[in-house]
Amino acid sequence: MLDIISLGIVPFLVIVIVVHGYLKKVDIYDAFTEGAFEGLKTAFKIIPNLIAIFIAIGIFRSSEALDMFIDLVRPITHLLRIPEEILPLIFIRPLSGSGALGLVRDIISHYGPDSLLGITASILMGSSETIFYTMALYFGSIGVKDHGHTLRAALLSYVVSIFIIMLLIRYLVCLDC
Repeated sequence: MLDIISLGIVPFLVIVIVVHGYLKKVDIYDAFTEGAFEGLKTAFKIIPNLIAIFIAIGIFRSSEALDMFIDLVRPITHLLRIPEEILPLIFIRPLSGSGALGLVRDIISHYGPDSLLGITASILMGSSETIFYTMALYFGSIGVKDHGHTLRAALLSYVVSIFIIMLLIRYLVCLDC
């Protein structure tokens, strides 16, 4: 049943939009081309921001900066009982969704989906956002240049979410850890 619904939902929505436009006496083709043109303008506005963030992510990942940063914070994360294998995911997730997904895949294939590390990686991946990419995309599309307060709030909420996730995992998944 779900297969039939999924096959028919897009044509159904197209028909509903066309009928609604006809009843409201809207020139659907003109509205479509106008919307496509606006979408292209938005895409051209955000391309420089996306190129900048992708280059920065590439430089960060290809350099040894991630490893050096992990070595720097390892004593703190050890005190907080954050698993060392999760640290790369914690630092890559705000930067790159695909990079974080690759790390989750590696953790799950190496430790298993039901392991403490697999569960932790899955929860981290599902409950956080690629902060820098999202900000570049949305703020770039509307032309916002000053986004310092948003960045600080987003990073603070990300750090708080990491502590909450670690507490939840410790008390709900791994009672004896």
